[in-house]
Amino acid sequence: MRIAPLADVKARLSAYVEQCEAEGPIVITRNGKAVAVLLAPQDDDDLERILVGRSPRFQALLNRSRESIAAGKGMSPGEFWKAVRQRTRKAKQTKRN
Repeated sequence: MRIAPLADVKARLSAYVEQCEAEGPIVITRNGKAVAVLLAPQDDDDLERILVGRSPRFQALLNRSRESIAAGKGMSPGEFWKAVRQRTRKAKQTKRN
């Protein structure tokens, strides 16, 4: 992993993108403090994981789910997969109509 100042990254962005693809993430600093990371996703799934993992809305959903489970309001694995099958069936029926 390389560390680079923002001014240099701005001046040579294309070179940093190529380097990131070949060598891995680059930490970008401003006044000596990390402010961003230049990261090349390996594929579309990797990109989705990166974006979802940083989403405040998704993080809030995870936190609510964790609180619900801790309060004993979670579903068993069997109940969960049953609900998934039911939703999938409903979605297929709606799509057909």
